[in-house]
Amino acid sequence: MACRAPSTSSLTAPILRSAFHTTPCLSARPAASQLAHQHATIPPYPHGISHWYKQSNFGLYGASRPQSGNTVSSRTETKNRRKWFPNIHSQRLWSDALDRFVRVKVQARVLRTIDKVGGLDEYLLGEKVGRVRELGMGGWALRWRLMRTEKVRERFRMQRVAMGLPEGGYEEVMKAEGGVVSEGGAVDRERAIDQILDKETKREDAGVELGNLEVAQMGEVAEESSRATV
Repeated sequence: MACRAPSTSSLTAPILRSAFHTTPCLSARPAASQLAHQHATIPPYPHGISHWYKQSNFGLYGASRPQSGNTVSSRTETKNRRKWFPNIHSQRLWSDALDRFVRVKVQARVLRTIDKVGGLDEYLLGEKVGRVRELGMGGWALRWRLMRTEKVRERFRMQRVAMGLPEGGYEEVMKAEGGVVSEGGAVDRERAIDQILDKETKREDAGVELGNLEVAQMGEVAEESSRATV
């Protein structure tokens, strides 16, 4: 059987090679590196990283963690050590502010809370200390994504207007209250807060002095009226 010579098209065809790189993808990085990458451009989480249950830093776990205990036999009362892990599900939750579904690992109890408060956005934007504590690092990153959207900014602006606060961001409010602004535009928050507190204390002291003066004047008027009657 005669052998066929290879065609010229096969000899001139380019050889496809996959790109070779040594940079690992984000999912293959250690947990600390992933957290540093995700939280590099957002404000620090006030309650810190969960070092004991590390996977809770990447979802809405509701401050839950594995619990340990015993299973006791009903016949011999023999105890065997065991653990209870949180009931975690991977869900697609709708976000009105982002206008898209968000894939997140969420605990069953947190999922019921989300349904109760009216959606993912309302859960993430909760202002109570307990809510912020149970968000964790993952919920804090999602909260920051929501706060950067135009819908949430407009919502906060309407709240400031309803409360009678000056419009604008934190920097504009601090400037209106006498805050100190550096050359780069950042507000020296500690000094600004100190100045605001000093103004409040001066106002309170002035109010106390004015109240004491009014009481003294009323006492003088009462003494004069008593003398006149005598």
